[in-house]
Amino acid sequence: MTLYLPDSPASPEDLMEALVEQLPVNANLIVPIANGEPVKLLDQLEARVGQMEGVRVHQMHALRDRPYLHGAYRGQLEHVSWFLSHITRPAFEAGGCHFAPANFSEVPLFLADKKPVAVLAAASPPDKHGYFSLGVSADYAAPFIGRVPFILEVNSQMPRTFGDNRLHIDDVAGWCEVEYPLIEMPVVSPGDIDRTIAGHIVERVPNGATIQLGIGSIPTAVASFLVDHKDLGVHTELLSDPVVDLVEGGAVTGRCKQSNRGRIVSTFALGSRRLYDFVDDNDLVLFHSVDRVNDPRLIGQEDNFVSINATLQVDLYGQCASETLGTRYFSGSGGQADFARGAQYSKGGQGFVVLQSTTSDGRISKITPTLNSGAVVTTNKNTVDKIVTEYGVAELQGRTLAQRAAALIAIAHPQHRDWLAREAEDQGLVLESRGALPTD
Repeated sequence: MTLYLPDSPASPEDLMEALVEQLPVNANLIVPIANGEPVKLLDQLEARVGQMEGVRVHQMHALRDRPYLHGAYRGQLEHVSWFLSHITRPAFEAGGCHFAPANFSEVPLFLADKKPVAVLAAASPPDKHGYFSLGVSADYAAPFIGRVPFILEVNSQMPRTFGDNRLHIDDVAGWCEVEYPLIEMPVVSPGDIDRTIAGHIVERVPNGATIQLGIGSIPTAVASFLVDHKDLGVHTELLSDPVVDLVEGGAVTGRCKQSNRGRIVSTFALGSRRLYDFVDDNDLVLFHSVDRVNDPRLIGQEDNFVSINATLQVDLYGQCASETLGTRYFSGSGGQADFARGAQYSKGGQGFVVLQSTTSDGRISKITPTLNSGAVVTTNKNTVDKIVTEYGVAELQGRTLAQRAAALIAIAHPQHRDWLAREAEDQGLVLESRGALPTD
């Protein structure tokens, strides 16, 4: 597919007019995650829905609201989410869009099976050698470079980054020039409970460890406590502001990493303008495709890998429901299971799953005898390593069911522990007739 001579930018209107003329019925299009979305191109795509039939746009974590997300063009242009955001969550609940569950590492494989006809992506301006970059993204779009036509929206405010998210002008079917600011996610200030949870984690992180940090109050608290560590490495699906603090403070050097030594590896970035300026033209940071970054086998090659992820609820078996509240979908699987498995494979690796012990009013325990009816297991009991609340760390791997239950009850809120102990007995997890084993 060639829409325009690659060395001359076109208008978004002309690009989408040419694309729509070539779209077959039931075509699949790919749009990168979050700020990888080409805003003006999708505006023009929506403006031409009357010329389309059965077109599906595949994307994770959409950050901009659009009519087609809510089913406004059913049968013409529809959205398939692979990870729900605050925008697509209510749209999915109302039946406006579709949702496909998958581990983040496997999304490129599943998208390839759908034989996409094009990737529509935001990009940085080309460098003097004719290379664009996908900016703050690589994710599931980068694996299609050279395999599927790319139509780029070049934004002068998009950072130019390094990694396998770069493509030459010869691999571009068409491009346009625009200018608008990237969406920023403010740094969330951690509360007292967040800092307590972070403290339980940080005391177990050795110097020279390679860490995975996400976004939110607990990762921010963890990073603030890691400032005095030495020679940390970073290998993470999501690069966020706290990593910048650790680099500038000297805690992150990457000297002990087994691969990409001295470099930070990520598959997308989301945060403040400070973060976007940090990654701009900075070859310290490599944006690789998610099927590489999140591959548990590659993660496991790093010694002392530390994975930190959040969950919504955990039961006394150690099952983590991290994407649903009962039957209500909240987000998606993302890379939680990818990194939990990777930490398992790592020599000296540790996988932490964090949550506050109760809901904000203290009435409901987030550690429960069984998961809520209809809840989806994101990380299974055999993969979960350590559960962390403000009351401590429950180590689960290699433990009996009774030991698991006892460890989890010990980190539940004190007002819920007696109830959990009774439920553990009723479920047969803890029986006097069976006797007990040492906790080690």
